[in-house]
This record gives sequence, structure tokens and C-alpha cells, in this order.
Amino acid sequence: MTASRGRTGRPPLTEERKAEIRLEIAHAAVELFVDQGVAATTGEQIGQAVGVSARTVWRYFPSKEACVRPLLTAGIDALAACLRQWRPGTGLGDAFARILEADERLVVGPDPATVGALVRLTRTEPGLRAVWLQTYDEAEPAFARALADRAGLPADDLRPAIQAAMFNAALRAAVEHHAWRAADTATAPATARTELAEAIRAALTAAAEGLA
Repeated sequence: MTASRGRTGRPPLTEERKAEIRLEIAHAAVELFVDQGVAATTGEQIGQAVGVSARTVWRYFPSKEACVRPLLTAGIDALAACLRQWRPGTGLGDAFARILEADERLVVGPDPATVGALVRLTRTEPGLRAVWLQTYDEAEPAFARALADRAGLPADDLRPAIQAAMFNAALRAAVEHHAWRAADTATAPATARTELAEAIRAALTAAAEGLA
């Protein structure tokens, strides 16, 4: 019997399907965290909510808190592309506000409501807070490379690194401000999107004073 005839079992998952499973796990994790808290949530429960085993959950993520990462990293590449396309003489806050009005997923991923709930949890859940901050920390080099490309500077130049840190901090502060404020006010999705865009515009306008 040849090796090819001897293979059994399911065909390997495509990278696209793996990404879908990761996102499904992330959604399930946030819903459980909101409903019962992080401490009371188990990997088994997260897996059951998606229809996979706990073993599968741990295959994709090292901890239950890390399960939320796909919701936070979805827009990093798109944001970096926007930085590369930022035209000289155009205010960074205004440029991003227009982009956000068209597609807020660039900042808060494919599900703004779920990400908003997650960001609010980072106030009281240290493990989620660590994941949230780590995501921005890992995004910063991508933003620095984009700003270096825009300015025609070497990738290791200090100025783009400082600019990226300012941009990153302003972006995080604005998203947190919007998410925490949304917890106290009931707004329609369209209104929430406009308010998020305004928070981003104001934060980036302030940061851009040092990015010109």
C-alpha cells in the first residue's frame, strides 16, 4: 500500500478556515467573559460555544485571555497602509476621520460592538488588559515602518519610531475613551460610529501636532 493510499482522516484546514475558527473562538470568549467574567470561564466552555474541543482552543491560543486577540489585530495592516497613503499637508485626524466614517472596522475590527465590550472589560480584567496593551505594542513597529516609508527614511530611523509611538498612544486612548463612554450612553450604531470617528479625529489631530 502506498503512503498516499494509506492516509486517513479529515483533510487539513485551509489558512482561511483557521482564521475563521480563531475569530469564532474570540467572539465566544468575549460573550462568556461579559456574561460570567474571565475567572469563571473555562476553555471547555469557550470550545463548546463554538463547537470545538478545549484541545482545539488551546491549539490556537496559549490562554483564555489570548483568545480575544483576533478581534484586536484585524485592522493593523490596513491602518499601516493608511499611514503610508497619508498625504503631506493633510491633517492626520481629518484623514482618518473620513476613513473611519466609511469603515470603522479599520480600528475596532469586524465587530465594533463586541470589541467595545471587550475594551470595557480591560478596565477590570488584568489578563485582558495585558492582551489589549500587547496588541498595541506589537502594532507599533508596523506603524513605524509605514511612517518611515512615507517619509523616505530608513526603517530603523528614530523619528518614525517616535511618531508611531505617538500615533499608537493616541489611537488607543481614543478607542478606550469611546468604549468607556459608550457604556454609559445608549446610542444607535450610526451615531456610535460618528462619535468614534470624532474621538479618533480629535486624538490624532492632537498627536499630529508633533507628526507634521
